[in-house]
Amino acid sequence: MASSMSTRLGHGLAKVLRIKLQYRNPTGEDLSRGESVLSSSTADTYIEEEPTSAEWLQEILPSGQDFGHYFYSLFPFLQWISRYNVQWLFGDLVAGITIGAVVVPQGMAYAALANLPPQFGLYTSFMGVLIYWFFATSKDITIGPVAVLSTLTGTVVAQVAKSNPEYPANAVASALAIIAGAIVCFIGLIRCGWIVDFISLAAISAFMTGSSLNIAVGQIPSLMGITKVNSRDSTYLVIVHVLKHLGRSTVDAAMGLTALAMLYMIRSACNFAARRSPERRKTFFFISTLRTVFVILLYTLISWLVNRHHRSKPIFKILGTVPRGFKNAGRPIVTTKLISAFASQLPATVIVMLIEHIAISKSFGRVNNYTINPSQEMVAIGVSNLLGPFLGAYPATGSFSRTAIKSKAGVRTPFAGVITAIVVLLAIYALPAVFFYIPSASLSAVIIHAVLDLITSPNTLYQFWRINPLEVFIYFIGVIVTVFSSIEDGIYTTICISLAVLLFRVVKAKGRFLGKVRIYSVRGDQVSEANGDYGPGSGQGASSSDQDPHSRNVFLPIEHSDGSNPQIRIESPYPGIFIYRFSEGFNYPNANHYFDYMVATIFQRTRRTNPDSYPRLGDRPWNDPGPRRGHDPPDHSDRPILKAIILDFSSVNNVDITSVQHMIDIRNQLDRYAAPYRVDWHIACINNRWTKRALASAGFGFPNPDNDSPTFERWKPVFSVAEIGGDSSAAAAAEYQENKLQLKRQRTGDVEQLRPASGGEDGIARDSISGSSDDLHKKLSASKAYVRERNTKVAVVQGVQRPLFHVDLTTALQSAIANAERRDDFAAKG
Repeated sequence: MASSMSTRLGHGLAKVLRIKLQYRNPTGEDLSRGESVLSSSTADTYIEEEPTSAEWLQEILPSGQDFGHYFYSLFPFLQWISRYNVQWLFGDLVAGITIGAVVVPQGMAYAALANLPPQFGLYTSFMGVLIYWFFATSKDITIGPVAVLSTLTGTVVAQVAKSNPEYPANAVASALAIIAGAIVCFIGLIRCGWIVDFISLAAISAFMTGSSLNIAVGQIPSLMGITKVNSRDSTYLVIVHVLKHLGRSTVDAAMGLTALAMLYMIRSACNFAARRSPERRKTFFFISTLRTVFVILLYTLISWLVNRHHRSKPIFKILGTVPRGFKNAGRPIVTTKLISAFASQLPATVIVMLIEHIAISKSFGRVNNYTINPSQEMVAIGVSNLLGPFLGAYPATGSFSRTAIKSKAGVRTPFAGVITAIVVLLAIYALPAVFFYIPSASLSAVIIHAVLDLITSPNTLYQFWRINPLEVFIYFIGVIVTVFSSIEDGIYTTICISLAVLLFRVVKAKGRFLGKVRIYSVRGDQVSEANGDYGPGSGQGASSSDQDPHSRNVFLPIEHSDGSNPQIRIESPYPGIFIYRFSEGFNYPNANHYFDYMVATIFQRTRRTNPDSYPRLGDRPWNDPGPRRGHDPPDHSDRPILKAIILDFSSVNNVDITSVQHMIDIRNQLDRYAAPYRVDWHIACINNRWTKRALASAGFGFPNPDNDSPTFERWKPVFSVAEIGGDSSAAAAAEYQENKLQLKRQRTGDVEQLRPASGGEDGIARDSISGSSDDLHKKLSASKAYVRERNTKVAVVQGVQRPLFHVDLTTALQSAIANAERRDDFAAKG
């Protein structure tokens, strides 16, 4: 009663507001079966309920359980920390100590890229690995200073130093880390990690290659001891300036070039030895991994022997004093003036944080068979960069080289970061005196050696070319822009071009007209004949298991645009019926392009139903003026008239107002073209209830009466039905047959076991078993759980109130043909 009252009130309000509740529904009510042979005795009826706004809100609004799961997901370590064991600890110890030995020299080297003293690289390394494990969904990632982000930080520090010299370099770097970390953390907290999916692999590869070249070239002056060369210039300018002043190289070149050569020689020797002695591969891996530590210690020893009596004026440039402990711990300086000074660099900083970390974590997750949560990884990056500056850290993100080492070292859980933090902490407090003698040229060699491995290999580029040549051009554009401009411009260029290509593909998506092909399934080298029998092996000696006489119809693009064999003749579905498939979704950007192509093709392949619809020349529209005076109109009598259109919505997930309005306009246009008849619109493979609701609201899904007939005399729907599960299913019938077969086997086995020597006893036993089995057989036959297949009951798959929405193209075509033939018969009867 309450529902009826609310319905009446709603209808009354709609009448006052002049809202047409049955807008574009010529029947004024939901349809049922029409002239179908479907009945309640042959199949169960199903009326599909339309989705409501309340359902939509219920789907998107989180429940109390969702809130609890959200807060629990913010700390992933709770899922595994209670099951931590000694075996995991051993793996984490090995990996953590290994990474600690690698990150100490790398961190000090990368601090130079950020225009900061070396101790800030150690602070950043410590805070990154210490904080990350609380929020990590990847066991392999190592957060800390990286080359590209350090270079961007150095650019920001140099830029702010010119405009606001009152801010020290470490304060600028810390403020940049806090603001960028807050942005990334916010994106992660609102679970929008999917935004990184808009950055293509081509853009990431171009960014990594261009940045590697930029950093490596920028380290050459320090490697060679060349002064008065600005390494922050564009890559090509640095190359030019280095070549100009190459003669001014100093003894630093000896410390740098030999260190670089030794790094590559150790790696090559270890790789060769691992191939020759696979059983010692793990040993050679650790030797190769620790080559940076070995080279730095060796050249530090050489530097100490050479410069121990020249501390105030060393023979070649050395690192100098590194303070012990966290001397720069404190509250970071964050002011609006400082933020505005580097605001223009914030987008590039955030993008680099996300690109490196998410791309690396996804890659290693796939390699090691686990799934990372991009949003939670953003929270981890954000929190690390928010808390790190309180101990003097600058912007940090995931490191590719250290992550690869950590993965190969056998890390078991994210807790390995704590082990690495302890190693770094020991270095901060115990090794500053040793750091004093580290040659700067050797640190430059470490940087060059690390970043050159990030350059995309020719083999990878070739694979890119095989997959999509266009993206290879995007890659080279990004690299060229980075080399001749800056890392930031290279990032923006590749991302913008990739998004432009994506939008172009969406907007210019081209539909396909499909035709029908009858295919036969064959096995091995057999060939199917026209009668359904296989060629070779189909003779008398062929096994029945090798024969598959079943055939089916499939729908392929008529132009063979999918690469199908052009020798195969693809038939038109039916004269005047067209099957059209959307290729890239169906929304407002591409709706017009889709239908322009569809309508143009239909006009080329059909004729107007009534060629005399324009009795006078003045009645014709300006865009269809007809033949020139004195010329007869072209004869298209061999073409069929337009009867129906079948749309394949298998690639369509959602529609919008604009796309549906385009469908309405095209329907009206084609109805005028086919007048006095109307064109039937059949839609197959709809994947979304909201899409069905939108199309039904626009008048699709049920037939419309012809202009000269308000009735549905020619309507003949075809429904798809399927078996109902449970007692009425074919599975129950199959189970019955299986039980019957097993009963027969059991009866035979019992007879064999109980057969005695005496024939009389045998007869008694056989009668007893036979009687008991017959009783069981009668019970099985009488049971409702095991029904014969012929008694199987079926039901319609989709709602009968929308008969022109179909589950597949075959049903849609059958329905379209049935209605076309019905209309032809009706027209023939007059």
